[in-house]
Parts: sequence; structure tokens; C-alpha cells
Amino acid sequence: MKEKQLKEYLQNLIKKLAILTLKKYQPGIVAVTGSVGKTSAKDAILAVISRYRHARANNKNFNNEIGVPLTILGDYKEIAGRLFWPKVIFMALLRLVIRLKYPEILILEYGVDKPGDMKYLLDIAKPQIGVVTAIGEIPVHVEFFSGPEALAREKSKLVEGLPVTSFAVLNYDDEAVFEMKDRTRAHIMTFGFGEGATIRISNFETRMNGEKPGGIAFKLEYGGSFVPVRLDNCFGKAQAYSAAAAACIGIIFGVNLIKIAEALRNYEAPASRGKLIMGVKGTYIMDDSYNASPLSMRAAIETAESIKAKRKVAVFGDMLEIGKYTAEAHEAIGRLIPDKFDILIAVGARAKFIADAAEKGGMAKKSVYCFDTADEAKLEVQKLIKKGDLILIKASRAIGLDKIVEEIRQI
Repeated sequence: MKEKQLKEYLQNLIKKLAILTLKKYQPGIVAVTGSVGKTSAKDAILAVISRYRHARANNKNFNNEIGVPLTILGDYKEIAGRLFWPKVIFMALLRLVIRLKYPEILILEYGVDKPGDMKYLLDIAKPQIGVVTAIGEIPVHVEFFSGPEALAREKSKLVEGLPVTSFAVLNYDDEAVFEMKDRTRAHIMTFGFGEGATIRISNFETRMNGEKPGGIAFKLEYGGSFVPVRLDNCFGKAQAYSAAAAACIGIIFGVNLIKIAEALRNYEAPASRGKLIMGVKGTYIMDDSYNASPLSMRAAIETAESIKAKRKVAVFGDMLEIGKYTAEAHEAIGRLIPDKFDILIAVGARAKFIADAAEKGGMAKKSVYCFDTADEAKLEVQKLIKKGDLILIKASRAIGLDKIVEEIRQI
């Protein structure tokens, strides 16, 4: 059997096994989608729900036609080893024959790369709660759609199919997401900083432990009640949005605000998604190397701006899968650099648009460095950084800026 045929066979088989597993065990399903913030929201929801119910969520990037059914079939950390698929299939069949322990709640991240992806995932697992995080003006994966509106419509299918007894949890501050309220019959809950959000974030601040960044603090408001929330080693408003989305889910499940705030203390920012780690030479690395879009780039820049440091270094790579918007999106990011960073290191062909725009915006030529690949850049980055620097590293995953993180992180 050819490799492509084998992959299609496995995909169809685990889809059928996943559907049968859900039919037998009848877990509650919380589905999370969006162009940015899906993984953080999913992890924050798990931190809240798992304290009170037996819950499971996707590991890593298991959010596609393989990853979602795989998560339904078991708590798998990675696809590895010759016996992996035989083990998955055997355990799935055994679970169908014998009633084994199974989660009460599944928290599933639904990734959408191309038209039809959402329908495929919904055919496997129809949720009772749909969460939409953020989309933005130029979302990632937009190159595979006619435009941002078409991508938003694809993601909105998550809430369009919810029954009247279900809940649609929407980002109040993202126009494309908030408009989805008109496309669903479900009960609406919203989260965000804006007045009118069901769960409102206020009093947001970045905490410092002396010279070291400590995390963020804010308040969550619901129904006239406030509760303070503190997230250690988490930075940026994106993390507050994730916490607020999780609070919506907690409220739906009958958990009060105080207990939600307590549960969120167990939440950790996902690896390579804005996590602060110690670097060599007494530096701090804001590792956001997992992925990038115009919206998440702006959010990361805003986060770096809120953290005190002697110097700030931006290591930015290409933002992929944004098609015809590539040049203007990178140039827009470049125009933000001069007032906020002391050094810019651009990695990749598209990142040169960032560098050019930064120079045109007034950044000194001697402070801008361009490299074609992460391998070329990593040793130069190590030479450039100094004690007390905050280094923000961000790009689409395929650019491989995690190599730079590994090169300059403190071991």
C-alpha cells in the first residue's frame, strides 16, 4: 500500500473509531477555534475544568483531521514508533468492546487551514460549547481563502451548528468574532476588555519581581462581582483573554469566580507561545517562536513594550500563509519597531520587508540585521545580546526560530 493510500486509510479508520467512541461514552465537548490564541485558551479551560471534572484536551498541535480523532481515542502525546498506530487501533477497539475509564469532558482545538476543514471536524465531534478566540484583520491561513471574511465564515461554522441549548463563547473585542453572535441559535457568552462583555477583564498590569518580569495580574468581572487573577510567568493581554474564555466555561459548568481564579493559578503558558525563559549572558527570552500572524505579532510587540528591560531586541521571521497580504502585513509590523526596540534581527525573505520598513521609520541601519535562515542568524544573535536584554523571538513555525531560542537559552 502506497504511503498516501495508507495515510488516507488510517485517517478514515480513526475518524470512524472516534465517532463510535463518542457515541458510546457521550462526553461533553468544548471546541475551541480562532486564528490566534486557540492553544492558550484550550489549556486555560483545561486548568479550570480539570479541577472539578475528568477532562482531556489536545496535546501539542493535535487540532486537525488526524489530531482531533486521535485525542478522542486517547491521551497521546506524540505520533512516534512503529507500533504507534497498531496500539491506537487496538486500544480504540478494546474501549468499544469493554467499558473503560473515559473523560467526562473533551476540550478540543479545531484548526482550520483550508475550506472544508471545519465541516470535517464537526462531522467527527459536534460540541455543546463552541469558543472562538480571535481572528483579526489578516488572519493566518488566509491565503487558502478568498479573503479574511471567507476564513471567518469557515470558522463561524463551529457556532452555526450549535443547538439552542448550547453555548457560543465569543471574543467581545474582535469584530469578526463578535459578529458570529448573529449566526448561532446558542446562548451567547462573551469575554474581553470592552464594557458589555459577559466576562470583562480590567485593571490589567505586568508584574515585575525586582528586575525580573514576574507575570500579569488583572481582574475578572461577572454579574457585578470582581475577582483578582494572577498568572505567573505569563505575559500579554492574550493570556488574559485565554483566562477570561476559561472563566466563561467555568461559569457555564457552575464554578464560581473565586474558584475559577484559584484554578487559573495552575495554568501555564504553552511552550514557545510567549513564554519567558532565561537566556545566556543574563538575558530574558520571550519565546513566541511557535507561530505568527499580523494580529499575534502586534500583541507580542505590545507585550514586550510592557516589560522593563535595559534593551529590547526583536528577532522576527516570516509570517506565512497570508498570501496577497504578505508585503503590506510585514511592512506594517516593521513600522512599529523603531519606537519599541533597540535592535531588529530579521530572518527570512519576507522578514526583509519588516527590516526595510523599520529603517524607513527611523531605525538606525546599524541596528538592523538580516539573515536568510535561523541557522545563519543564531550565532550572530548570541554575539549581539547583552546582560539585561529582553529578546522577543517570533515567526511562523516553518522559519525555525526555535533554533535561535535553543542557541541562546540558559541551560
